[in-house]
Amino acid sequence: MEYRQLGRSGLKVPVLSLGTATFGGGTEFFRKWGTTDVAGARRLVSVAMEAGAAMFDTADSYSDGLSEEILGQALADHPRDRVLISTKGTFRTGPGVNDIGSSRHRLIAACEASLRRLRTDYIDLYQLHGFDAVTPVEETVRVLDDLVRMGKVRYVGCSNFSGWQLMKSLAVADRHGWTRHVAHQAYYSLAGREYEWELMPLGHAEGVGAVVWSPLAWGRLGGRFRRNQPPPADSRVVATGAAPPIAEDRLFAIVDALAAIAADTGRSVAQVAINWLLQRPTVATVLVGARDERQLIENLGAAGWDLTPDQMAALDAASAVTPVYPYWHQQRTMPDRNPPLV
Repeated sequence: MEYRQLGRSGLKVPVLSLGTATFGGGTEFFRKWGTTDVAGARRLVSVAMEAGAAMFDTADSYSDGLSEEILGQALADHPRDRVLISTKGTFRTGPGVNDIGSSRHRLIAACEASLRRLRTDYIDLYQLHGFDAVTPVEETVRVLDDLVRMGKVRYVGCSNFSGWQLMKSLAVADRHGWTRHVAHQAYYSLAGREYEWELMPLGHAEGVGAVVWSPLAWGRLGGRFRRNQPPPADSRVVATGAAPPIAEDRLFAIVDALAAIAADTGRSVAQVAINWLLQRPTVATVLVGARDERQLIENLGAAGWDLTPDQMAALDAASAVTPVYPYWHQQRTMPDRNPPLV
């Protein structure tokens, strides 16, 4: 398994990591994602470890903490210094007025609760699950720095931030000499390329590595969605109704291109879709989820090989979409002064 630097840090992470939102199924929403129990989690962790994908991502809001609990039990079979654990705070985890957000009160309590559930003394990567516009950025960045200084957290990052939110957080950290975000856990796929417009150039310039979630666009790029066929009844898109919309013509143009390349390479559609991401700038690791060992083994097969430049170009063309303003304007009026990274 290839390992890459996580942003502008000294930490190296595997290019594929195991996302554990399918662990537990402790709420109605997450039952639609998966219901992996401790025994199943141990098997998945062992498969990932054997492949070299020794980073595991969770969040305190996944199944009301049950995902963290199950992951902690599954990792108990492995030396702590041989695995990387990433988790997230900020989202609501209880009925109380302070059971949400990124305040000092909330994040210290949330981090300590995650440590207990994960059965560990420290978290390798602790991320803000979303932006809290109510709490001052200075308060949030300072408490993350305090968690690092206390030894509870090794590195910090964020998730689902806009460009200005991430840049403001970095500027505050730089101004005070506090710990910077080195990772941004973001949605990025052939079906959702908005990450490229602002967050990718920002990550490139400021040393923030992408931790990609939903690389298969809620399963729509996993090989089971095909043109002129009804969507699988057990798919996450159908079950949750939470996926961002995509025009049908564009989706199936991407799926057709993936299927053609899969046939040429002897790879699966899902492997081709994930491999495309592994060749994009700023991508440090891609989170792959799995309901069973077969699915995990298939997804792990996306690493260790590269699509050709022509194959990358075909996927780029099939998934292309006009950027929003001001990015289309910058590219049209001064392309030589605003060159794209990809």
